[in-house]
Amino acid sequence: MKKIAFIFSGQGAQYIGMGREIAQQYKSSDDIFAQASEALGLDMKKMVFEGDDETLKITENTQPAILTTSIACLMPLLENGIRCHVAAGLSLGEYSAHVAAGTMSFQDAVSLVRKRGRFMQEAVPLGMGTMAAILGLEEQAVTECCKEASSVGIVEPANFNCPGQIVIAGEVKAVEKAVQLCRERGAKRAVMLAVSAPFHCSMLKPAGERLKSELEKINLNDMKIPVVSNVTGEYVTDKSMVKDLLVRQVSSPVLWEQSVRRMLDDGVDTFVEIGPGKTLCGFVKKISKDAVTFNVEDIQSLNTTLEALAGR
Repeated sequence: MKKIAFIFSGQGAQYIGMGREIAQQYKSSDDIFAQASEALGLDMKKMVFEGDDETLKITENTQPAILTTSIACLMPLLENGIRCHVAAGLSLGEYSAHVAAGTMSFQDAVSLVRKRGRFMQEAVPLGMGTMAAILGLEEQAVTECCKEASSVGIVEPANFNCPGQIVIAGEVKAVEKAVQLCRERGAKRAVMLAVSAPFHCSMLKPAGERLKSELEKINLNDMKIPVVSNVTGEYVTDKSMVKDLLVRQVSSPVLWEQSVRRMLDDGVDTFVEIGPGKTLCGFVKKISKDAVTFNVEDIQSLNTTLEALAGR
């Protein structure tokens, strides 16, 4: 018996038109966009299908748009009897994973991530924080460079994506210093990222506190399947742990590589990335060449995945 994981896209994967083909062919997917519009009081289909990149790139728009697209792309899999044994998502994608696991309703999740996006953006004034990708340098070396660069400000590892790819975040001068040190230590590439805030570092703690009060207002359900936490890289099966982990997630590094290894150790051999892009499939293949990956973001990728997984 094959073990399947559903994995969900994070911020940065968005593009105008994402999810449109699937919403046009599947009523259940179209309904998800309608539910999002109703929950948020805005025309989600218009923004995602016909909008402009600048509007979609605003964090408080991006997060609900990706979540909506991801759940819309999930619906045809469920309709066709494709189920997973575990779910996970990169940063924002963890909310999609919790919707898939039944932990929270889609309406609660989409309202929550819009606020999460706003809180994350407002936690650090524009221009004060940034992020950088470090390629081809060991985890320990990147951590040491951040420690040394912290003499000029806050800088910390933010995403452990896959072997040889780590993202750092913090104050602009400190991140620039860490980039320089990583280059000197032999990084293949160390590049500043075009982001609006230093996600997943301690500068985002105020956003986590604001999110905590919003999370307290929603009811969680018993989880139908485990979700792997970004914060711990371990399975979560008890809904009582979820809110605290989601609060901590905002300002903690994303342990994606560890999360994937945990699923592999548990016998997961097939990963289906649901939502815009194929970034997570790329990370999985760098972690394990033997893992089988599929993605679902349009009709072609959906049909390929359905055909391959039929009868599993």
